[in-house]
Amino acid sequence: MKKRKIIAITACAAMIAGGITACGGDDDKRGSGAGHMYGAALAGNPRSLDPQFAGDPSSATVIKNLYSGLVMKDSSGSIVCCNAKDYTVSEDGCVYTFNLRDDNYWFFDTNEDDAIGDDEYFPVTANDYVFAFRRLLDPKMHSPYARDFTCIKNSQRVMEGGYSTEAVGAEALDDFTLQITLEYPCAEFLGLLTTPAAFPCNEQFFISTKGRYGLDDRSVMSNGPFYVRQWFYDPYGSNNILYMRKNTANERDGYEVLPSFVSFSIQDSEAEVRQCFKEEETECFTAMKVGGYNPRKYSIVGQKATTLGLIFNPKDKLYSNKELCKAVAFSADREALRGQLDSDLQIAYGIIPPAVDILGRSYRDLASDKQFDMFDKEKAVQCLAKAKEELKISSVESVKIIVDSSTVDSRYLHLLSQGCQESLGIYIGIEDLTSKEFNERIANGDYSIALYPLKADFNSGLAVFGEFDENECLRSAKGGLNSSESIMQCPSVNQLVDSYAAAEKALLEQYGFIPLFYKNSYIVANKDNEDIIYDPFTGSVDYRIAKNYS
Repeated sequence: MKKRKIIAITACAAMIAGGITACGGDDDKRGSGAGHMYGAALAGNPRSLDPQFAGDPSSATVIKNLYSGLVMKDSSGSIVCCNAKDYTVSEDGCVYTFNLRDDNYWFFDTNEDDAIGDDEYFPVTANDYVFAFRRLLDPKMHSPYARDFTCIKNSQRVMEGGYSTEAVGAEALDDFTLQITLEYPCAEFLGLLTTPAAFPCNEQFFISTKGRYGLDDRSVMSNGPFYVRQWFYDPYGSNNILYMRKNTANERDGYEVLPSFVSFSIQDSEAEVRQCFKEEETECFTAMKVGGYNPRKYSIVGQKATTLGLIFNPKDKLYSNKELCKAVAFSADREALRGQLDSDLQIAYGIIPPAVDILGRSYRDLASDKQFDMFDKEKAVQCLAKAKEELKISSVESVKIIVDSSTVDSRYLHLLSQGCQESLGIYIGIEDLTSKEFNERIANGDYSIALYPLKADFNSGLAVFGEFDENECLRSAKGGLNSSESIMQCPSVNQLVDSYAAAEKALLEQYGFIPLFYKNSYIVANKDNEDIIYDPFTGSVDYRIAKNYS
């Protein structure tokens, strides 16, 4: 295919003391909000820019701005084509055929001159997606996302080492026709394709990096809105940056790239990112709590992507007893909090939070969680009596629920615990901890009850349930259940909703995770910004269509 001629956008950029300053867009663009040089900050150095492997929020943010996939979610949450022009699905729902665009390009700035030369870009082909899926499911890769793609034909056998990666059900029919065959119809599949794990990977470039793919600025290649121009990190230094420039090769109708640059400073903590925001060195920051920021001065958007629930230590001398856990579950009167919660929290009866959507609609709108209300004083007292009998004790000693104070204000938990005390006659206190202290206590098993923040690594109920497999402290709450297979094999949205609800009910009846609140995750930005898109599940911040009117 003949390459088109690209005229690179130039900008005045100068490196000063290890950092980069740059002028914004042309004056005639300022009215549209385009052409801005975005100052941003990452809370930690990206661990990897390999989309089939990376998972930390800093990596997720850069990956989101570096790559693009077959399909994406639009502003309403609906799944639309991105690098695929269109696609068809076979009558049995098992074969997806994608017709790829011929104007999505890989770009690698070979001579580092910030211009897109004719020999520095080439089309993304179906083979790049085939190679990505083979890498993803290769057991030697140890991708944390492989488990999410077991619907693809032969994936399980490949992951177990029984088949070679060439058996994965992804095939390039020609350069711009990709066919993916599934083991069974799967209503989750298109949603999975919007995640970074399904982004393409060019085999020749991957091999050329000699094992360093995604680990430095010369080991990544862009097929998305921006490319990495410089990535410098010294753990003992202070001028750490990751600088991205607009990839003009991939602008097209329906896929605008509005900022000219995104310049990230790499900070050591979320507190330092907030300090950057205070000093106007970053346009936005993300957080679980945003007290003290005036909504008249800042744009503050929250999404309820976390479910806060009680977990019990399976090795605790008392709360390893299931009847005692059931007593706590039945004594939690959430309705007593109705009208008392601020906008940060919402009463939770189910496991899947409202931010999880199915085809643009909140799952919680499709399946009300009120059906899972367990409050029953009489049952609570009966379970407590049975627990005492099994434990051979006459009374239950006092206990404290450990809470990560950086995640939630525990005063509402106090109100619930008081109700439990009245029902059960057990003193239940609260112990507020820092994030570090909380995580250490969880890891060391130094707790009886904890208010645990459950959040999936992508926008899917399947991913929520996957956390009960991945997190050690949640495995006992699962009680041996395996809901992922039945969910993956749902051929329609209606069946998917029913399967989610059945899985929630089955997990709740194990009484190892007692949901109490749905909690917001926030992005805070200066008022002169629009359309900076935050994904509260991956933690990524997408600047592709961001506008600035300063």
